[in-house]
Amino acid sequence: MTVPPILGDHILVLGAGELGLEVLNGLTGVTYQGRNLHLSALLRPVPANGMDDRPGKISETLTALNVDIVRIDIATASQDELAHVFSRFSTVICCTGFVGGSGTQLKITSAVLQAGVKLYVPWQFGVDYDVVGRGSGQDVWDEQLDVRDMLRAQSRTHWIIISTGMFISFLFEPSFGLVDLDRNRVHALGNWDYRLTVTTPHDIGRLVAAILTAVPSPIDQVVYVGGDTISYRELADTVDRVLSRSVERVLWTVSDLRADLKAHPDDPIRKYRLAFARSDGVAWPLEQTFNALHDIPVTSVAAWLEARGAEDNS
Repeated sequence: MTVPPILGDHILVLGAGELGLEVLNGLTGVTYQGRNLHLSALLRPVPANGMDDRPGKISETLTALNVDIVRIDIATASQDELAHVFSRFSTVICCTGFVGGSGTQLKITSAVLQAGVKLYVPWQFGVDYDVVGRGSGQDVWDEQLDVRDMLRAQSRTHWIIISTGMFISFLFEPSFGLVDLDRNRVHALGNWDYRLTVTTPHDIGRLVAAILTAVPSPIDQVVYVGGDTISYRELADTVDRVLSRSVERVLWTVSDLRADLKAHPDDPIRKYRLAFARSDGVAWPLEQTFNALHDIPVTSVAAWLEARGAEDNS
């Protein structure tokens, strides 16, 4: 079945954090069949005490992008309240992440379906949850499968799932511990030859716009993108080469990770480490990605690291 890439031109992006802003940036100025896209961002209400100035800064950024602002607290709003807001839009793109806690993505998806939104891009900007399956060690990943089940069980709302892998920056997040530049160390999760697909939020924003305006539209499908697919061994080699150093290489076996999580069962970072210590579902060949098939340039790990090194030395 052939349908317009954007089913209507009123688009609501949920959240304006690191990814949400990049998606809005990617969609800014995009037209389809001569029509401008009307962009809105859903944000939490401004704190009454005025102690947090971030909402004001975000508002200024969105105003400069000509993005309208809709305010409601997803975490506390009911499904009916969310559905009432969503019903004003033809397309909803969820960029809220997991900050709302368990059940939030199910509530958002239920509200989208209740509202009769024509096209939904859920918060699935991560791994291939179909391959990973349930019981990965990361509870919120099971909920992602529940969202997919809900979308596939109906036909009124079209959907596009965009699998991006991990943010490249997360490889170098000190709390995650994969690349510890202060200690000159790189850890591998499970096996040095296990691979990860990673993408920058900036590239994701550009690719979301390209996917939504693609002809034919990849509706009701999982679309794969990727800035790089890299093994832990290649990651260590890349750090050595780009930063002109020789890192210590330390393997965290699956047994190590399970024992560590058992000792700290409520630690989300340890859950993520165990969940990513696998040979499938967290990486895919770059040649099969949307960006490769459409010759869209993206940022590799080496290029990202080189750019960061240049910034640090400027």
